[in-house]
Amino acid sequence: MIRDREVRVITESGEQLGIMTAAEALRIAEDRDLDLVKIAPQSKPPVCKIMDYGKYKFEQQKRLKEAKKNQHQIDIKEVQLSLNIDTHDIETKAKNARKFLEKGDRVKVSIRFRGREMAHPERGLELMARFAEMCADLGSVEKPAKLEGRNMLMFLAAKPAK
Repeated sequence: MIRDREVRVITESGEQLGIMTAAEALRIAEDRDLDLVKIAPQSKPPVCKIMDYGKYKFEQQKRLKEAKKNQHQIDIKEVQLSLNIDTHDIETKAKNARKFLEKGDRVKVSIRFRGREMAHPERGLELMARFAEMCADLGSVEKPAKLEGRNMLMFLAAKPAK
């Protein structure tokens, strides 16, 4: 598929064979039972390398798979509170949120206001501030508490591990 008249040829070991016609480069590659691959089409003359293309693609996929294995997907975990929550209950919820933050996940803290509770959004803000304080050593407030309809939401993000 190489249509250029002249190409610069490099062997699989990296040594330069010089500038030659594409047909001659292809013949050399076929003699070695390898493929001729254009690696720098924009240069003058284009650079082609003699290599085993199937092996190259396989190693590239292997590297991608290895890189993907070492990545950590950050999830968003949700902790739901109520405005009339007891102290032990909030401590339990904070303990769960701390576990999520230790794993490196983000935590969405939400309070659902029911009925007449909507008249006291400041109590929700106080509860959110207290909750954020309980998790302050492992996570920081990414988005502060904000009332959206009948829900108050706050996001905590894990602090980077030292």
